[in-house]
Amino acid sequence: MFPALENAIALISTLPGIGNRSATRIAFQLLRSDERSVQELAEALVDLRRRMRFCSECGGLCEADVCEICEDTNRDRSAVCVVEDPGDVFAIERTREFRGVYHVLLGALSPLDGIGPEDLRLGELSRRLVSGHLGQTPIVELFIATNPTLEGDATASYIMDRIVPEGVRVTRISHGIPTGAAIEYADQSTLARSIRARTEMHGSAGRRGFDG
Repeated sequence: MFPALENAIALISTLPGIGNRSATRIAFQLLRSDERSVQELAEALVDLRRRMRFCSECGGLCEADVCEICEDTNRDRSAVCVVEDPGDVFAIERTREFRGVYHVLLGALSPLDGIGPEDLRLGELSRRLVSGHLGQTPIVELFIATNPTLEGDATASYIMDRIVPEGVRVTRISHGIPTGAAIEYADQSTLARSIRARTEMHGSAGRRGFDG
């Protein structure tokens, strides 16, 4: 195979959810496209990487230091929704069922993949929970909306048992979303029902602060 084609396939296959076969199809589609379209795609990807960043407060996507949701004074800062990825924020926002603010972990606990607490934004979450009791708006509800998967459930349990201080109500997104499904791809009505029917969580062990 040609080195240029091999290199393109190898790079495309590093994207999540794209295997070698899909990467090969994408590479051949790009070859069939006119050069201008491919150039525009390349420039859009570079522009995306240069302009977009993670919000310094919640970890969501933005083009400034702080995202629009965190800057919105009409949001209920006493309720924080914890999600795995920035795409989950957009999905939940589309339902118009949650008017609090967010905290994006940028992943979920997965020992098999070598992802531990130190690899997620759990320390930042712990500090937000503490700062809410030190002069800022106290956090009354922590709404955990990690995906209903083994990794998402493990992450929710870790937060409940290791990070949440006493006095904070913890709720979990209802399992109206099928187990194993990703929140980002749930249809709007199912996700809306799951948010409305979120349930309170109870730890299986004594709570203690984040020690990572």
